[in-house]
Amino acid sequence: MSTLSEAPPRGLERTYSRWASLVVLCAGTLMTILDGNIVTVAMPAIQRDLGFSAPGLAWVVNAYLIPFGGLLLLVGRLGDLVGRKRMFTAGLAVFTAASVLCGLATSQGVLIAARAVQGVGGAMASAVVLGMLFALFPEPRELARAIAVFSAVGAGGGALGTFLGGALTQALNWHWIFLINLPIGIAAWFAAVRVLAPEQGGGLARGADYPGAALVTGALMLTVYVIVGTGERSLTATVPLAALALALFVAFTVRQARAARPLLRLRLFRSRLLTGANAVQILMIGTMFGFQFIGALYVQRVLGFSELLTGTAFLPAPVVIGVLMLGLSARTIGRFGAYRVLLAGLVLIVAGMALLSRAPADGSYLTDVLPPLLLLAFGFAAAMPALTGLAMAGAREEDAGLASGLFNTTQVVGGSLGLAVLSTLAAGRTDGLVARGAELLPATAAGYQLAFRGAALIAAAALVLAAGVLRGRD
Repeated sequence: MSTLSEAPPRGLERTYSRWASLVVLCAGTLMTILDGNIVTVAMPAIQRDLGFSAPGLAWVVNAYLIPFGGLLLLVGRLGDLVGRKRMFTAGLAVFTAASVLCGLATSQGVLIAARAVQGVGGAMASAVVLGMLFALFPEPRELARAIAVFSAVGAGGGALGTFLGGALTQALNWHWIFLINLPIGIAAWFAAVRVLAPEQGGGLARGADYPGAALVTGALMLTVYVIVGTGERSLTATVPLAALALALFVAFTVRQARAARPLLRLRLFRSRLLTGANAVQILMIGTMFGFQFIGALYVQRVLGFSELLTGTAFLPAPVVIGVLMLGLSARTIGRFGAYRVLLAGLVLIVAGMALLSRAPADGSYLTDVLPPLLLLAFGFAAAMPALTGLAMAGAREEDAGLASGLFNTTQVVGGSLGLAVLSTLAAGRTDGLVARGAELLPATAAGYQLAFRGAALIAAAALVLAAGVLRGRD
């Protein structure tokens, strides 16, 4: 007969350790994902407090996303060299420290700089997670369950950030959307140190493509800077900056073709499936992330919702996404195929954005926001797992880790560019109408309508691209 003092069987102990590790990895990832979205509801409060312009306000988000996306490939490679656990715990430490600086910021410059450091820490923690999951769960069935849990946490976490941002901003103030990361980050760091198994990396002597990382990060940052500031600069000032961004991308491509240890092996792009799936993701994530930003502003500035009510208004989205991804997505894809499920999800996203483009200045949440919000949630819950499966199916086994890093990178790039384009459209339309004598409220609503129409067109482009490039490729 067993007693409480006896140790559990070795098999049970290993199972507990692996699933406890999954919890730690999900917690760390959730914290970084939430911080990419939690600021959306707090934007008006941050703008009032620190005096941001409308285009400049987008940099509170972009300053986090651009280093995050630009560094994922490099820190993923460094994780292989120094050990993934070491990279993950270091990323949590950097992210938590930068969160405190964000929470204490009293000027635009300090907040944007601290957000950039947060992005670096977020990339360090996030880039190695999928590789750690594959090492933890070598058995296919358990790996599928772990990936389902991880995907639901990631997808639902983005929308959940809107609710938490509103609750913290109204109950306390916007500084606490960042300061709350201090106890969470410390707890996650200690848990990671105790629970995650140590790994021996290959050693820094094997090298990484630092010049390539510098080129692609600079290109991404400059591209978004050009898009966000288009309305504030003349054409003669914009064209040289755009040309410089293009030159940096070309230089990065040349570097990858010639480097002994490239950051991104160009042979990956020979796969039509992988390349097409990443291109579709840029458009789809650009639509969804732009919606989270613009939608939150519409609910606050046009409908007059408080921060807490705004967060609550968006809460159905993570609930729907989480339930569908955990309960139905794998079975639906297994029955109908990833291609068909992806197209169905994109159709719902296009429909949701088209409905939102009709949201008027005297709109109502129940009739003008909730129905398209649910359509977008259903569409994203269907499309994202299907798109992930198609992207990873297009990579050879030896390139699986690199393909995963590329997929994470294009996800962040899509979010950054979508936010930049849609926020610029909204601000330009509103400013133009106000300059011609229109009242502020209807002009603001008209700006958001234009942004939603732009998002619908981007989603439609994703649908057309997926139908043409990924056809019949399950």
